[in-house]
Amino acid sequence: MTEFTSDIKTIFHNDVDIFRVLSDLSKLDLIKEQIPEDKIRDFRFDSDSCSFRVDPVGEVRFRVIEREPSKLVKFKSENLPFDVFLWIQLVQKAEKDTKMKITLRANLNPFIKGMVSKPLEEGLAKISDVIASLPYDKI
Repeated sequence: MTEFTSDIKTIFHNDVDIFRVLSDLSKLDLIKEQIPEDKIRDFRFDSDSCSFRVDPVGEVRFRVIEREPSKLVKFKSENLPFDVFLWIQLVQKAEKDTKMKITLRANLNPFIKGMVSKPLEEGLAKISDVIASLPYDKI
């Protein structure tokens, strides 16, 4: 498995509010207009899954496979030619000071790894920026 990790982001909300939103993706409907198109395109979601377009990979869909209250939401890819697992880890340091890290593990053969590593790293950075900037207290 090849692993990619986002930078650790600070989210100025408590872990309970962040987890409440990230564990039920249908809540993102309230702020979908605020998600920058230059970061994530064709963003769609329901309570247990989300999909979006990442060039040159195309449409990526993730389904929630595990939830650990206020700490972890784990996703598995669908409709990709290889398995991808993504998990969002939360650690609250103080009230309205939560650290977030996103880890992505992909089962890549050497040929595909060379083609998709850079887009996966860039996509992960974009996703972490968007998640860190959401207005969790308004969702």
